[in-house]
Amino acid sequence: MEEEQERETGEKIKIGVCVMEKKVKCGPEVFSAPMGQILERLQAFGEFEIIHFRDRVILEDPIESWPICDCLIAFHSSGYPLEKAEAYAALRKPFLVNELEPQHLLHDRRKVYEHLEMHRVSVPRYALVNREVPYQELDYFIEEEDFVEVHGQRFWKPFVEKPVEGDDHSIMIYYPSSAGGGMKELFRKVGNRSSDFHPDVRRVRREGSYIYEEFMPTGGTDVKVYTVGPEYAHAEARKSPVVDGVVMRNPDGKEVRYPVLLTPTEKQMAREVCIAFRQAVCGFDLLRCEGRSYVCDVNGWSFVKNSHKYYDDAACVLRKILLDAKAPHLSSAIPPTLPWKVNEPSQPTERLTRQGSGIIGTFGQSEELRCVIAIIRHGDRTPKQKVKLKVTEEKLLNLMLKYNGGRPRSETKLKSAVQLQDLLDATRMLVPRTRPGRESDSEAEDIEHAEKLRQVKAVLEEGGHFSGIYRKVQLKPLKWVKVSKSNGEGEEERPVEALMVLKYGGVLTHAGRKQAEELGRYFRNHMYPGEGTGLLRLHSTYRHDLKIYSSDEGRVQMSAAAFAKGLLDLEGQLTPILVSLVSKDSSMLDGLDNASVEMDEAKARLNEIISSGLKTGNNSATPPWMADGGGLPLDASELLPKLVKLTKKVTEQVRLLAKNENEELTKTSSDDVTLPYDQARALGKTNIDVDRIAAGLPCGSEGFLLMYARWRKLAKDLYSERKERFDLTQIPDVYDSCKYDLLHNAHLNLEGLDELFKIAQLLADGVIPNEYGINPTQKLNIGSKIARRLLGKIMIDLRNTREEAISVAAEPKSDQDEHSKSANTEKEDKKHHPKLHVKSDDRKSSTSDTPKLSAKNEDTRRPSTTSEISMDQDDDDDKETQYRLDPKYANVRTPERHVRTRLYFTSESHIHSLMNVLRYCNLDESLQGEDGLVCHSALERLYNTKELDYMSYIVLRMFENTAVALEDTKKFRVELTFSRGADLSPLEKNDSKATFLRQEHTLPVMGPERLQEVGSYLTLDKMEKMIRSFAMPAEDFPPASTPAGFTGYFSKSAAVLERLVNLWPFHKHANSNGK
Repeated sequence: MEEEQERETGEKIKIGVCVMEKKVKCGPEVFSAPMGQILERLQAFGEFEIIHFRDRVILEDPIESWPICDCLIAFHSSGYPLEKAEAYAALRKPFLVNELEPQHLLHDRRKVYEHLEMHRVSVPRYALVNREVPYQELDYFIEEEDFVEVHGQRFWKPFVEKPVEGDDHSIMIYYPSSAGGGMKELFRKVGNRSSDFHPDVRRVRREGSYIYEEFMPTGGTDVKVYTVGPEYAHAEARKSPVVDGVVMRNPDGKEVRYPVLLTPTEKQMAREVCIAFRQAVCGFDLLRCEGRSYVCDVNGWSFVKNSHKYYDDAACVLRKILLDAKAPHLSSAIPPTLPWKVNEPSQPTERLTRQGSGIIGTFGQSEELRCVIAIIRHGDRTPKQKVKLKVTEEKLLNLMLKYNGGRPRSETKLKSAVQLQDLLDATRMLVPRTRPGRESDSEAEDIEHAEKLRQVKAVLEEGGHFSGIYRKVQLKPLKWVKVSKSNGEGEEERPVEALMVLKYGGVLTHAGRKQAEELGRYFRNHMYPGEGTGLLRLHSTYRHDLKIYSSDEGRVQMSAAAFAKGLLDLEGQLTPILVSLVSKDSSMLDGLDNASVEMDEAKARLNEIISSGLKTGNNSATPPWMADGGGLPLDASELLPKLVKLTKKVTEQVRLLAKNENEELTKTSSDDVTLPYDQARALGKTNIDVDRIAAGLPCGSEGFLLMYARWRKLAKDLYSERKERFDLTQIPDVYDSCKYDLLHNAHLNLEGLDELFKIAQLLADGVIPNEYGINPTQKLNIGSKIARRLLGKIMIDLRNTREEAISVAAEPKSDQDEHSKSANTEKEDKKHHPKLHVKSDDRKSSTSDTPKLSAKNEDTRRPSTTSEISMDQDDDDDKETQYRLDPKYANVRTPERHVRTRLYFTSESHIHSLMNVLRYCNLDESLQGEDGLVCHSALERLYNTKELDYMSYIVLRMFENTAVALEDTKKFRVELTFSRGADLSPLEKNDSKATFLRQEHTLPVMGPERLQEVGSYLTLDKMEKMIRSFAMPAEDFPPASTPAGFTGYFSKSAAVLERLVNLWPFHKHANSNGK
């Protein structure tokens, strides 16, 4: 009664705001901060009086003289006397919105994680390293090249290192050597940066106590959750600082964030965090990975910035909390019109993309783009090389046993920097000091063996760095003997001879990185029609669903990362982009094993056609591409001797260039030289090394010795004088080396290289396409075997897109907003403020409850059963956490609709194979009489194109016709285009443009060409019918296996790249006016 009388006489509930002034701007700017916005709304209800405690009061005055209040808002910040505030609360006993004592927990990340686990809130797998003094050595802490081990728990790179002090925001991410190594430092935003990459840092910090935790691949997106009481949570996604460290800002200078929907599981986590730390207003960080969510940080008092809808919600929820605590007899029902909206003009919206979601196709206003699928070859690379030699040296045999577990009959793969350093040390001791021709190398075999050892040594020393992404050695035992065991008990086997195979080269060049980045930029601006700024608008409305896949090869991975950099307008080094955004699937994008027998048959038949001088053309009406060996030059047998002669001519010139280098090497004992290694450099340079060019040295890190070894091997393998036989499989390699040296080493002025290139190109244009089948029938057979898995995945992508589009179109609008919530969630929502809840899209949320990550104490990163990719149709769609835009907070006409983008980076073999299936699928017996997918004019262009060069690509775009019924076969249209990749004309011309491009060592990438007639209409049903028999069925997709020797960061599931990768607008320089 007394409170009611006070209320009637105008007595208001006093809310004390006991926080530092910087947290609530006062004076004319009082309402510019989120806190001010919310307090203003609370006052507008007429029930509260706001009392600000000034800094002078908080810091200097005794608590007895502090204003008396009914409710207290107090939270810690820099310089804040938390103990003093606790004493005031104990004295006056106001209702605390956020309790004070638990705020001490937030200053120690160890206590935060312990508290979260106590309340069954999922956190990343972690371990603690506690040091009493800086640099204290700890028995339980072990650091190796690619992992740290804490109390027996192993954390493979990439892993995260956090200081235990909650106020220390210097968080490090360490990357594996297989990705180039290095470290990314995360910090609080400074200007436009939130992280920096340090390629040379590989050792962890030892000056303090740290938490080590598993790196959670979230596809480059972080989620911030803000609670207002245990029943309300608002979530926003932002670009993660781990990608490139550039803070995305809108034209007003504010960091760009987008409201997203929380799953029921995540809403329960928000409730638990709020209750566990007894903080009604609380912010925390959420990581979404592989269908599950994890809390990685709790911040305490936090408000959303720049969201008027959130300010309204927060004020209403806080009002209810305060009234329930201090005036429960008063109604906390929300009035029909919020008091501050009575005379309020409409609030300005942020300058995001607000013009709807229609992506207009080329067939009229009723078409919207639904799916973009691109299969892309890697960029320009150095020639691939291989050295084979039989070894009997005990040092090398012991090295093999060291790394294969002591098994005498098992092969060993050496790939890590430590392993390669061991091999280099052994090789340096074995390489003869004298050169061939001296007395010590009298036997021809010894000379050959010594030369190969020198080559191995030169390769391992190349560039002064190691990276398993580009160099690998296999040691395969060939002969064994039985010897007595060292303890004298019985016998054991020991290898006495092994085959060493060193593979190197194939490194993405500076030109390849530039090509990939430029192509990504082109896709961003041209593959998404009707969106104004193309992909940028898609991202800004949070409607883009992107995944990037790569094969196992380093050049392919780096091409994918460089492409992503251009596509998403990122900055900085490729390593963090690669780890954050690219997922590896070697079983889908690598290997020719499935068709090796058929390819050998094709090569044998090709050899027969060329050596016999058979004519491949015909005079009938049959198109030339239908004949056996179509595309081979008519005088191929006459060109081969010229090819050999010119190859030898170029080789001799390179030998003379290498002679001086060799002599210099023999003058000093290289055994005493220990070169430092630097994996980061192995990722290739962005620019040409002008100093090397000016000094007359080969481009890149290849020395003359290795350049000579490359050409010498080609000359030797191309033609066997003893057998008087040409090896046609060497033609692509000769062409490869010609093209590389013509582009990158033109300054060496090798005589005859131009002519050799033209002849090699003529032969390669005929040989390479025919290696994948000498006629269309064989091409179709081989192509379907190599690309079967990839084709199956493409069909899954198209079907999933169709199902999603149909479900959205068929769903009533009201159902889209309130979709099939579980009974428990629905009851809980009704019990508390239903109008204020952040709604959840539960269509995919059930997977959130399925545990997919290892427990905290397991000695593993993730179970091997989920390593790499499981391409089951349900997995691909359901495991991907959806960053679904919350329609309440964004004015987008159809936020439920998405555009799905799938990018597959692979090698030449898969591009040829996929293209062969697309153009010849109608030749299959089951499809006789059907029109092909590729029109006649495009078949002719493809025949004349021959080579699918670096960065060649095939694109499938699917459009939905929104004007026709769901069951109409013309509801979905598929458009096919391709590009032949790098334009070789600068190597064939001498005009000013060609000269400039050659100086830049770069070839431009050709634009896309149509594979269908203009005006034709390829329905999705037709596409499925034509491809079905060549594609792996969705139900047959098994989990891919991880190679035994692979220690990289890729053993993650397909769900690593979540439903919407980096969804932010790309106004990189738009904040020049905003501070």
